[in-house]
Amino acid sequence: MATATIRKRSATLHGHRTSFSLEDAFWEELKIIAAERALPLAALVAEIDDKRPPDSNLSSALRLHVLDWLKSGRNFRED
Repeated sequence: MATATIRKRSATLHGHRTSFSLEDAFWEELKIIAAERALPLAALVAEIDDKRPPDSNLSSALRLHVLDWLKSGRNFRED
């Protein structure tokens, strides 16, 4: 079972530094999604940030993106 350790991460989005808190399990999935899409991780985070509703926070948007990705069946990994 994955741990629920939440870590603070930082990214530069459109020239501005921002930080977000994310569990390690979600961070690992984001790295996998970026690799499967042949995107740098920073580009994936920026894309998710650009598409999130204005009243949501980046941490939640990242988690929901991972959930949507996994539910859609686009992940072809064997666990």
